[in-house]
Parts: sequence; C-alpha cells; structure tokens
Amino acid sequence: MRFRSSKVNEFRLWGLALTMGGMLLMIIGLAGVVFDWGKAGRIVAVIFMIIGMVSMLVSMGIYFWAGMLSTSAIALDCPECGRRTKMLGKTDRCMFCKTILTVDPQFQPTAEHETAAAQAIPLEPNRDHEHKPH
Repeated sequence: MRFRSSKVNEFRLWGLALTMGGMLLMIIGLAGVVFDWGKAGRIVAVIFMIIGMVSMLVSMGIYFWAGMLSTSAIALDCPECGRRTKMLGKTDRCMFCKTILTVDPQFQPTAEHETAAAQAIPLEPNRDHEHKPH
C-alpha cells in the first residue's frame, strides 16, 4: 500500500515538482545560447524557455488553488498525534502522522482495520515540538 499524505500536501507537492521542473527546463534551454549552437541553439532556448515558463505558471496556479482550499478546510486535532491539522472533504489524512481522518460515520474504519491497527506496536507521540507555557 502506498503511504499517502494529506490532500493539501499532495497539491503542494505537485506545485513544487512543476516549479522545479520548469526551472530545470529553462536552465537546459539556456544551454543552446551558452554553448553557442547558432540559430538552432536559439530555437531550442526559446522552446525550452516557453515550456518552462508555462510549467511555472501552472505551478503558481496550483499553489494558489491549494491556498484557497486550505482557507476553507476544517481544522481539527489529530486523535493520533494530537497536532492541529486541516481536512479537505469527507476523509483526509493527518499532515503529520498520516492517520486517516473522517467526520462522516459512514467512512470510519471497520473493526477489522481497528484490530489490525491495535496489533501494531503502539508509539508514544513525540511532543517535543509543542510549546509548553511556563
């Protein structure tokens, strides 16, 4: 089974991948000008720069979309790690510990899944990152 992340983090991952890919394409395109490949090098540079720019614009759109979704997401405390996380839709995963979260009783894990989870080694949540008032 693939270990998935929360929906908001998945959108951010795709935005980051498109940003890095767009920058890489633009750098590769510059090779046509830097290594002086003549007229063909300029054409390669223009094509790769345009593709890289489109990739960067799509990534900007994805980041904007993820930000808008994040503002309307339900914020709740994860029952597993106790940290504040955001949930999109009826089911989602915790941003930190990847626990499946739901607010709809129809989508709650069945008893079979709960017994399998109970047989796993229980870990104490690491709360060193939390701010403790004095």
